[in-house]
Amino acid sequence: MARLKVTQVKSEIGGKQNQRDTLRTLGLKRIGDVVVKEDRPEIRGMVRTVAHLVAVEEVE
Repeated sequence: MARLKVTQVKSEIGGKQNQRDTLRTLGLKRIGDVVVKEDRPEIRGMVRTVAHLVAVEEVE
């Protein structure tokens, strides 16, 4: 199964509460944090919610 590498590139400050919560759920706390998650619809939805704050790439 493919995996997604999610990197936080912008701050959550000034963002809506649901966006802050989504970043925390993904495991991102500060700029530069990187997490690798399974490529599942739930994760894709979370990434879409904070797409303006993160960079995403597929890894194998």
